[in-house]
Amino acid sequence: MGGQDHKLLRGFETNDDAAVYLIDDHLAGVLTTDFLTPLVDDPYDFGRLAAANALSDVFAMGAKPVMALNVLALDCALGTQVAADILRGGADAAREAGCIVAGGHSIDDPEPKYGLCVFGTADPNKIVRNGGALPGDALYLTKPLGTGTMSAAYKVGRISEDDFRCAIDSMCELNRAAGEAGVAAAAHAMTDVTGFGLAGHLHEMLEASGCSVELSWEALPAFGQARQLVAEYCRPNRTFSIMDFAAPFVEQGSLGDEDFDNRMGLLCDPQTSGGMLVAVAPENAALFETEFKARAQRDPWRIGTFVEGPECHIRLS
Repeated sequence: MGGQDHKLLRGFETNDDAAVYLIDDHLAGVLTTDFLTPLVDDPYDFGRLAAANALSDVFAMGAKPVMALNVLALDCALGTQVAADILRGGADAAREAGCIVAGGHSIDDPEPKYGLCVFGTADPNKIVRNGGALPGDALYLTKPLGTGTMSAAYKVGRISEDDFRCAIDSMCELNRAAGEAGVAAAAHAMTDVTGFGLAGHLHEMLEASGCSVELSWEALPAFGQARQLVAEYCRPNRTFSIMDFAAPFVEQGSLGDEDFDNRMGLLCDPQTSGGMLVAVAPENAALFETEFKARAQRDPWRIGTFVEGPECHIRLS
């Protein structure tokens, strides 16, 4: 390690969403990369949602994306039009985020993959981390759950493309509104919900904050068919490994254990370009809701309250 280590404000040690480097007293650089295999058939939609997914890590730190590089793997046999459509989707998402795409790298690969390496900036005194939530804070989620289940169902023909459209549109939606609203409301902690599901990413927030959370099961938003599909065991394979991981720290509370498996199936559904988890002081909850709605034209979901508890448990009620 070199002599500039003190300028690395955030690395990988706390599972934060991006690395943060202090440029000077008034400016921090935020750097992240993420890429995906296709969840959808349309190349443009794939490019857009993969880019939105990568940009989320910058928004989750309370930063603004400035510049991005494409990361593309594609079988040359698919032709240049497929590549062009993927990159156009990514460029449109980046443009909406106020970010310039300045090149990138591609390789010939039989399995398509696409994403972005994103550089953003923030005031170093206003960086929002995944830790910092306090007992009494309100917990918000800004997108419905179930993208993994809906994708699995579409792939095996259980739902139509029209049924899947609500999840595709959600995955293509930027988390810019959540990040900006969180900064405006002085959020104590933020993180996006992706491949480890709500349970996994919320647990990371709890571990980094040293508290637990009371989670309202009825308040959790999900795509229209997701709960039923989970109950019918139309779940991604990864759901089951996340369930095994999460079982020790998810308590069923007053709900009882009779529907434990189905609840865990939704809590542990791996998300792609999912919403943000935002911890806000109770006196700033109304401000967060107002700021988010002004940007997203819809309300966020208030899904729980942080409580005392170093065991970092998720308690359903």
